[in-house]
Amino acid sequence: MAGALHDKLMALIEPLLTTLGYELADLEFAAGRGHSQLRVYIDRPGGVGLDDCETCSREIGALLDVHDPIPSAYTLELSSPGLDRLVRTPAQFLRFVGTKVAIELLAPRDGRRRYSGQLLGADAQGVEVEVDGEQVAARYVEILRARLVPEWPDNSSRGRRR
Repeated sequence: MAGALHDKLMALIEPLLTTLGYELADLEFAAGRGHSQLRVYIDRPGGVGLDDCETCSREIGALLDVHDPIPSAYTLELSSPGLDRLVRTPAQFLRFVGTKVAIELLAPRDGRRRYSGQLLGADAQGVEVEVDGEQVAARYVEILRARLVPEWPDNSSRGRRR
């Protein structure tokens, strides 16, 4: 998504969702010929259901109708962020300390841009991740994107025929 439009939509939608008791996890805008799509990912403690998406869709739709930030026709879609959700704010990083994350840096560090490991800690300046037995620190300004990495139980013994 174009940076300016993304930032404008985030600044417009995030305060509304906060007022409603939701978190704006992320949003995506896919421009198309004649018709585009705006996908808004919401979250809240306890998760998000269909009723939550319907409520937020109505409220966001009304807000966008008033401010009209998207110059072409578009479809608004609401969704939960999923298990492999993006992590973008210090508060989100703090909430997910102890889980596995994948971080991509804006610029390579020692020839490497991607790191995956357990999120050890987060503060106002950045995060610390255990990667291959070593601690790697990254400031938020260095991070291009970060996602949770779902860890599935080992099901190797399931489904085997004896």
